[in-house]
Amino acid sequence: MKMHLLAYKDCAILSSQQLRKLSEHKYSVYSASLLDPLLQPWWNWLVRQTPLWLAPNLITIVGLILNIVTTLILICYSPNGVDPPPRWTCFLCALGLFVYQSLDSIDGKQARRTNTSSPLGELFDHGCDSISTVFVALSACISCQLGHYPNWLFFQCFCAIALFYCAHWQTYVSGTMRFGRIDVTEAQFSIIGIHLISAVLGPEIWLTKIPIAGVSWNYTILVFITFGYTLNVINFLKMFTQGGSGKNGSSVAGTSVLSPSIPLTLVVLPALMIAQKSPQNIFTEHASVYIMAFGMVAAKITNKLVIAHMTKAEMEYLDWSLLGPALLFLNQYFNCIVPEIWLLWFTLAWGTQDLLRYCAQVCLEICQHLRIDLFRIPYTPKGASNASVGSQSHFGADKNGGTTHRKSKSKAH
Repeated sequence: MKMHLLAYKDCAILSSQQLRKLSEHKYSVYSASLLDPLLQPWWNWLVRQTPLWLAPNLITIVGLILNIVTTLILICYSPNGVDPPPRWTCFLCALGLFVYQSLDSIDGKQARRTNTSSPLGELFDHGCDSISTVFVALSACISCQLGHYPNWLFFQCFCAIALFYCAHWQTYVSGTMRFGRIDVTEAQFSIIGIHLISAVLGPEIWLTKIPIAGVSWNYTILVFITFGYTLNVINFLKMFTQGGSGKNGSSVAGTSVLSPSIPLTLVVLPALMIAQKSPQNIFTEHASVYIMAFGMVAAKITNKLVIAHMTKAEMEYLDWSLLGPALLFLNQYFNCIVPEIWLLWFTLAWGTQDLLRYCAQVCLEICQHLRIDLFRIPYTPKGASNASVGSQSHFGADKNGGTTHRKSKSKAH
């Protein structure tokens, strides 16, 4: 597929040293997921039905597009998370997320099955997941009517975005991606369950009161999700006590283990300040646009963090994707001389195009370096076999990047 129109012109993003390090990258992962072993038979059956000519990255991008489209349909009917969307839109989101989760779990199996594993596959998969996280979190909040509680809506969506970034922060420090017992797969199926309840009983069910407790049902969702977030935060904080895999406890690039905190802070802190100080209630009135706009910025810095880990390079702190949030912040400082909604739409448009152009350029450079195609298998795979679908888990433990190896629990700890 041609990506030249999207890519940056006359500007290489990856240096020759980074490309060399990328070629040497080996994917390391530890997963203790509760659901992954139970879903392995389904994933193995599904990949056996997949044609050998279908490229792994194409599987990933098809799932992502379907997930985004179904979420955008839901957003069209309830852009602020207050108006109850039609039940069928919730069912579509459940279906879209299930398809995405399934396809996202077999791309690595398909890569090994067709002998087309490469570091680009891992990078492409994480990049798609960084975008999907934004839409999955937003769709769940709309489906259970969290727009009635704007502060909770903000907290849930930005926690999901930040924790995804922190998962790769931990990988940047330790060199191994780790997943706990309650992690990505469990969260995805919980959200599928939320969508199905809304589809069967109607989104309004979440606003009804629990007889004894006297609080609405969506508060129970908040409790469970917050509990899951807390577990992930605890696992993440253990990283600082264990130290990094680099020299003197540094990151894989030899940098401070705290260095990735700067880009994340430059996204989350302005988002919080702009939402709280907006005289036009920009977050409350345009919650979906707000989350998508800052979500695209977060996806960009997450992709840069993934690349920094895979190339063992220092991460850059400032980025052009921060232009939109900076303009929103300055506009508030000068008493909103420009309508905030105009700048919010600009932030979304600018962040989206910047993310797409950046990812296209990175993929183009890696494809040229490794002499491979992104969405096409241009030859008959050597040693292709329907049987070699592997037995490793999905994202985090079964992706099509590099040489994947799963560490046992004793070795991982």
